[in-house]
Amino acid sequence: MAAAAALAAADPPPTMPQAAGAGGPTARRDFYWLRSFLAGGVFSALRAVPQKEGYLGLYKGNGAMMIRIFPYGAIQFMAFEHYKTLITTKLGVSGHVHRLMAGSMAGMTAVICTYPLDMVRVRLAFQVKGEHTYTGIIHAFKTIYAKEGGCLGFYRGLMPTILGMAPYAGVSFFTFGTLKSVGLSHAPTLLGRPSSDNPNVLVLKTHINLLCGGVAGAIAQTISYPFDVTRRRMQLGTVLPEYEKCLTMWETMKYVYGHHGIRRGLYRGLSLNYIRCVPSQAVAFTTYELMKQFFHLN
Repeated sequence: MAAAAALAAADPPPTMPQAAGAGGPTARRDFYWLRSFLAGGVFSALRAVPQKEGYLGLYKGNGAMMIRIFPYGAIQFMAFEHYKTLITTKLGVSGHVHRLMAGSMAGMTAVICTYPLDMVRVRLAFQVKGEHTYTGIIHAFKTIYAKEGGCLGFYRGLMPTILGMAPYAGVSFFTFGTLKSVGLSHAPTLLGRPSSDNPNVLVLKTHINLLCGGVAGAIAQTISYPFDVTRRRMQLGTVLPEYEKCLTMWETMKYVYGHHGIRRGLYRGLSLNYIRCVPSQAVAFTTYELMKQFFHLN
């Protein structure tokens, strides 16, 4: 939650570049941020949003994100510890591999539990001032439920999300855990310090924790980003003009790749996601490590 609050302003715009393949007269007329992004890139789009909608426009959908991020983070880190223990004791898998497996399973568990709130957040963030379909979180829930097939409407795009989250969460936990283990093994004095709750246990220094978390987030985001682009486009549903061409995950990925290629399609908006993801993961992993000490879990 600390990471989400600190980086909220960077979160709505990623939906914009990712969906920037929207075509048709309506998209060109209404999506002013799309023109800005194509003309000048990420920072041009970030300037255009406050000019059109004020600085609060950068925080559209932040309410739903804050409601979602608390259970998401709690479920993910709790599930990671449980899955890690289960994999080690029941399957006999240890070392670095169990972090990868436990992280992937934890990420998928958290996504499934909180996905409807992510759907609502994306819809709210994508709206343009003066042309709002939804007036708030509750109204968005009611509208999606009534017009998009009931509860199934909240899970549109779930498959690419799960497929993207498995490598994202898995690689995040794997990379952070590996960097932590290697760092404390080879340079314990330089990188580590005694844990505040158990002096016999070495933990990374705070700034090293931040660095390892940021590196883990960057690597994981790069690997899983095409699935994130696919997820956002599917979540937007009927908002996009090419809605009927993007009904399934494979149709969506094929459409994006066919019309925009890899760099300007499947990896569009990656630079802004680095700005959001790297510090977010750095804060998340550091907070996680500090909370383990606070609650005497070492």
